[in-house]
Amino acid sequence: MSIADTVLRAQRITKQVSSPEGTLTILAEVDLAIAAGETVAIIGASGAGKSTLLALLAGLDEPSSGQVWLNGAELTALNEDGRAAVRARHVGFVFQSFHLVPSLTAIENVMLPLELAGQRNAREAAADVLAKVNLAARREHYPRQLSGGEQQRVAIARAFVTRPALLFADEPTGNLDAATGERIIELLFDLNRAAQTTLVVVTHDPAIARRCGRTIRIDAGRIVPAA
Repeated sequence: MSIADTVLRAQRITKQVSSPEGTLTILAEVDLAIAAGETVAIIGASGAGKSTLLALLAGLDEPSSGQVWLNGAELTALNEDGRAAVRARHVGFVFQSFHLVPSLTAIENVMLPLELAGQRNAREAAADVLAKVNLAARREHYPRQLSGGEQQRVAIARAFVTRPALLFADEPTGNLDAATGERIIELLFDLNRAAQTTLVVVTHDPAIARRCGRTIRIDAGRIVPAA
């Protein structure tokens, strides 16, 4: 993989935090590179460092040492405002908790990142992507009026509406029953194929990992060979 093809790269990233027992190392000198258009699963036991790695790769957190580049921008050389600007331009997120704004309707939640970016056609674009996730009839409903699966579909629509270069998903089916989770994953991968987005998904579900083109296993803060 050449540097030109690489949309996400981490070099020797380490994350340490203070604890009553002393310094705790959550991640230790992790190197990885992800090419444009790849689908990558990050797997490992609870507490292995998966979500911490995703947060560092997305610029939601800063490593104690090491460097991260996202779509050509060195996140580790930027302050929080700079990292937020890179995320707004290039990144979409889908979380286990849906993170919808309860006072906004479905379409307003999807419009939000477009409006923050100053795009004029936010309502039309949001309506289009809500139709793609089969929620056109529910677009004026508030999150409390939607099922868990419908709320996650709104969150997926919001993630894709900005046409991100990268989509990060952290346990996207963790709060859903098995049948609903399966439908959500089908939808996520279908939209991802259509948009040709790079997908990085943290999961404990082997079925989700198998759908990805590559699997990265984290154990005790280090990348180890995938089983």
